[in-house]
Amino acid sequence: MPDIPDGETAEVKGSAAKPYILKNVGGVYSCSCPAWRNQSLPIEQRTCKHLRKYRGEAEEQARIGTALPPKPQRPEGAEESVGPPLLLAESWDTQQDLTGWWMSEKLDGVRAYWDGKQFLSRQGNIFYAPDWFVAGLPPMPLDGELWIDRKAFQRTVSVVRRQDKPDIWKEVKYLVFDAPDARGGFESRFEWLGGAMPKWDNKYAQVHTHTECEGTDDLLEELKRVEALGGEGLMLREPGSKYALGRSSTLLKVKTFHDAEAVVVGHEPGKGKHKGRLGALNVRMANGTLFAVGTGFTDKQRGDPPPVGATITYRFQELTEAGVPRFPTFVRVRTDLA
Repeated sequence: MPDIPDGETAEVKGSAAKPYILKNVGGVYSCSCPAWRNQSLPIEQRTCKHLRKYRGEAEEQARIGTALPPKPQRPEGAEESVGPPLLLAESWDTQQDLTGWWMSEKLDGVRAYWDGKQFLSRQGNIFYAPDWFVAGLPPMPLDGELWIDRKAFQRTVSVVRRQDKPDIWKEVKYLVFDAPDARGGFESRFEWLGGAMPKWDNKYAQVHTHTECEGTDDLLEELKRVEALGGEGLMLREPGSKYALGRSSTLLKVKTFHDAEAVVVGHEPGKGKHKGRLGALNVRMANGTLFAVGTGFTDKQRGDPPPVGATITYRFQELTEAGVPRFPTFVRVRTDLA
C-alpha cells in the first residue's frame, strides 16, 4: 500500500467536489474530510475511511494502536449509507448573480437532521437529545442546526456529543431551515415550516430567518453585517429549488473573500468557447506555491492576457490544507508595481 512521506500530502477523491487532502506531519496523519475533523479524539488517534483506504486497514490500526472505530450508529431499520440524505452546499464563485435568492446566516453550530424520531449528524451518528428537548417535533424529516451562539461552536459540540442527556441542552436551540419531505420548491417548504412550527409547542425549535437577496451589493452588505457580529458567513438558496440529496449548486455558501498578489509564470490554452484564447493563468505565490486562476477575465483580457512576469491581484475565499487558494478569481494587473 502507498504511504505519505513525512511533511508531504496526498489527494484522494471523496464525496465533495474538491479532493480531500491527506497529510503526514511527524507520523501524525490527518485528512481534510469532515469525518476526521469532527472527531473528539486526540489528533494522533484519529482516522477515517480515506486514510484507511490509502494506507491500508492494518497500517492504520497499528498506527492508532487500537481497533478501528465502528461504523456510525443508525436508526433501527435504516438503509446502509454514510449519513442522512442531506442537501449540501457548494461555494459561491463570486461571478454568479444571486439576485432573488434567499439569504440566511451561516450558523457556526452542528448540522442536525431530525428523521422524525431522533437527531442524526452528517455522518449518521445519533445526537442523544433529552426527551424534553425533542417533545412535539413532527414525525417527518427536518434539516437544521443545533446552535448556542456565534463563536460558540466548541461549546455546542461539547453539549450535543454527550450521551447522558444533561440539562445543559437548555443552552441549545434547533434552528430549522428546511423540511425535506414537504411539497414544492424552497418557498413552499419554508412557508409550511412557518405554519407548522407553532403547532409543535416546542420552545427549543425555531425557523431560521431568510431574506431575499436584492443583488451583489446587498449580499456583500449583509455578509459584512453578519461577520461584524461574529457570524461565519451566509447561505444562499435558489428560488423554487427542490431538496436534493448531496452537493448542489442550488445551495451556496458565501464567506469573506481575500485579495492577494501572485506572479504569472505561464498560460493555459482555453477550451470550448475560449478556444484560441486564454484558459487560465499559471501563477506563483510569494512562498512558491503554484496554482491556476481561470475566472474573472473579460473576453478582451483572455485575448490579450497578462504576460509572464506580471504581478496580478486575485481574490480567493480561503486556503486549502495544502496552502492553495480556493476559488481564485482574477481582479487586475498590478501596473503600479512596474
